[in-house]
Amino acid sequence: MKHQRGDFSRNSRILFLSAVALAIGFIAAFVAKLLLLMITLFTNIFYFGEISFASRAPSMDHWGPFFILVPVVGGLLIGLMARFGSEKIRGHGIPEALESILFGKSIMQPKVAVLKPLSSAISIGSGGPFGAEGPIIMTGGAIGSLIAQFLHLTSAERKTLLVSGAAAGMSAIFATPISAVFLAVELLLFEWKPRSLIPVAIASSCAALMRVHLLGSGPIFSIPQHIPFNDLALVAAAFVGLTTGVFSTLLSKTLYKLEDLFQQLPIHWMWWPAIGGLVVGIGGYFQPRALGVGYDVIGDLLKGQILTNPLLALFSMKILVWLFALASGTSGGVLAPLLIFGCSLGSLVAPWLPGQIPSGVWALIGMGAVMGGMMRSPFTAILFCFELTQDVNVLLPLLIASISSYAFTVWAMRRSILTEKVARRGFDIFREYKVDPLEVISVAEIMTKKVQTISATFPIEQIISNYFMGTTKYRGYPVTDHSNKIIGMITASDVLSYKIQDTSSNLDCAEDLVNENVITILPHQSCREAAEKMATFSIGRLPVVSEENSQVIIGIVTRSDLLKSHLNHHELEQKRERFFHLGREIK
Repeated sequence: MKHQRGDFSRNSRILFLSAVALAIGFIAAFVAKLLLLMITLFTNIFYFGEISFASRAPSMDHWGPFFILVPVVGGLLIGLMARFGSEKIRGHGIPEALESILFGKSIMQPKVAVLKPLSSAISIGSGGPFGAEGPIIMTGGAIGSLIAQFLHLTSAERKTLLVSGAAAGMSAIFATPISAVFLAVELLLFEWKPRSLIPVAIASSCAALMRVHLLGSGPIFSIPQHIPFNDLALVAAAFVGLTTGVFSTLLSKTLYKLEDLFQQLPIHWMWWPAIGGLVVGIGGYFQPRALGVGYDVIGDLLKGQILTNPLLALFSMKILVWLFALASGTSGGVLAPLLIFGCSLGSLVAPWLPGQIPSGVWALIGMGAVMGGMMRSPFTAILFCFELTQDVNVLLPLLIASISSYAFTVWAMRRSILTEKVARRGFDIFREYKVDPLEVISVAEIMTKKVQTISATFPIEQIISNYFMGTTKYRGYPVTDHSNKIIGMITASDVLSYKIQDTSSNLDCAEDLVNENVITILPHQSCREAAEKMATFSIGRLPVVSEENSQVIIGIVTRSDLLKSHLNHHELEQKRERFFHLGREIK
């Protein structure tokens, strides 16, 4: 029988996970709606003294100069919730989701699912310059994790459902189901496998469908009509990308320098959000539009409706209040502020760019470039901007700008704004996705075919002297019967155990000493499967048998054999070769 491995791994649980992900997408859409309603409610309570769900921006009309103290009150409440509820509600949500996925077996506590959206609604409702996407990503992820825990799933399956909830939350907030899936792949899943991609896509699609009924359909922003980008305009897109890359690098480093300063304060971190709130209140007093989510600001920038001087003042103040608020450890998302920063940069440089492209279009290019560089997720940024506006003509300039920004930040920063926070907690993240070399090489390609075996009737004393004395080549040997079928293994540890036993032991030959619980592998299986078996059973070698139940040994694979696959990968990466020389092909 000829064995063939597929180009993707298959998992029989995928249908079950997809069905659960569908339910998670449905729930996440309602949670997103609830979060937006809570933000609106707290905005009305904090700034207008009313219990109302009417959508209004923060205003100083009701409180006058005491307007400055509103974000301070919100910061105090968040500090108390973090101190006596859960510290995991601090921050913008995505690093916490990353930490849970990579280092916490995708386990989230039930109180996080309640406190995170509540604290974020209080933070944004009291003027915090944040978006709703980070909190909904963490809340949706918490819902997926809790459902997975209830169903007694594996850690890998919990990760799939956690990320399904996160992607569904983003899809419901922004009406961007495709970019939500790409965000999951580029930033949360750390893999591209059908077992996770399909459930995540189903959850995101379901949430986007429910959003139409709960919040309306997309696109949620629009940009002016424009002519196609010519050659000079495309070069200018690269310039915008590099500019935003420099900006992203400086902004990220400034944020964490400021966070270090907060760490040095001689007071408990519970009070830090109130200090950040004071800066937010003062900044908002001079620039009220710098407060809150700011989706209206993004809309105006994409339409080109904010002039340069007012924009420069708003842009500077938004950066200031955002830096202090986020460094203080309050709760809220970073995506909406990053969108505002990108739009502002694009709008500010637009008058000096060629191609007669409206400033609103350059605002969109800047938005995608900041996302691509700051979050190190360029393809998510491209699709996100496209789904927000549904303008297909901006795809090429978005690609150029976002990749330019991404390239600069990869060169200038070791980590993104999202992974830096996780690294500061002692966890390093490596975000290059590639196929494991062990996955692409089969056992048959690296196994030792000339296997040195021991006969089942061979005397133990001779086994010791012939195979385990002096400079022995191997530390373990298969034991076979007269038909070359493996009956077990004898290892150096088995021999050591025999030596320290009572001399009256009645062990005579190999079959008396053999460890009969032998673990085997088939030649068509991957080296990854071999490595997993070795790690699971704490063994250093695997006999290779011809068929599942034949036990006829045809080879053996050891831990050192597995390194051959990595040696091949190393040569591909490091070995430099020339195949043409002075116009002549080298054969």
